[in-house]
Amino acid sequence: MKNRITRAVLAATAASLTLATVATATAAQAATDPVSRTDIVAHFDMAKGQSPENALIEPNGSVDVTFAGAHQVARIEPNGTTHILATLPAPADGGVHTPVLGFALATGLARTPDGTLYALYATGTKDLTGLWRLKPGHKTPERIAALPANSLPNGLAFDLRSNAFYITDSVLGRVWSVPSHGGRATAWSTAPELTPHGFLGANGARVHDGALWVTNLDQGTVVRIPIGNDHRAGRPAIQATGLQGIDDFAFTGRGNEILAALNKPNKIVRITDDGKNTTVLNASDGLQNPTSVAVRGKDVYIPSAAYTTATDPNLLHARLVRHGH
Repeated sequence: MKNRITRAVLAATAASLTLATVATATAAQAATDPVSRTDIVAHFDMAKGQSPENALIEPNGSVDVTFAGAHQVARIEPNGTTHILATLPAPADGGVHTPVLGFALATGLARTPDGTLYALYATGTKDLTGLWRLKPGHKTPERIAALPANSLPNGLAFDLRSNAFYITDSVLGRVWSVPSHGGRATAWSTAPELTPHGFLGANGARVHDGALWVTNLDQGTVVRIPIGNDHRAGRPAIQATGLQGIDDFAFTGRGNEILAALNKPNKIVRITDDGKNTTVLNASDGLQNPTSVAVRGKDVYIPSAAYTTATDPNLLHARLVRHGH
């Protein structure tokens, strides 16, 4: 089963991402400002479905990830030791009806201040697709919000101000909102900036400076959607373009500066306030189809799923630096 899932992941992702990506040759280079001192913290087993899709950094420095094909939540210690925290229940049909991809997968990951973890799960079935909660010390996750079977929940962000989760839907091209305690999912934004153009649309999600920021893989954009005082979605504004294959991302803590994962191009780019981007990490640093970026202080962690390279899914660590400051 795991080998079949792995083949499905590679086939679906390779075929579709190629449509959304301009093929370019990547020259070897060392990490550049604002990152340095890269090293691979952990290597994962693709045959077991351990393609890391999303990541967050715990206060103690360990890193939590979702394993897409294995539909698991795992924790990686600073020394590279991996612990499986929970496994989401497998759909009866194996996930063959999951939109676009054809296999069940765990995607977005978030943490609330009390240490509770939340993960998204797309299965193509109405009984499992949605937002799942894993309480500290527990091993059995519970679904707290259902999403349509024909949706593909992907990016997940929690906003303390509105006390709600925001969930990107890469297939239906929208953002859902769910109360922090769970319950009914509401379509928060259905703006055209979120729609897919052949494969996957709205992808990564982060709350920053009073807005929800979302990437669109097919459109190659970063979109800012204000969160109003009534918590409704404001008018979207495109902040950056020309980022075909963009997946998830993180803010560095320096204004609106972003580090974003470009999956098929196999690189991490820095996006500045003016929307310009420069490559800061690539395959020569150990990237294997990076899927997201997690930043805490000066630590940067980047999971690579190896969807199209089919080699060495891993977790890379780097340090934020500011030359000349």
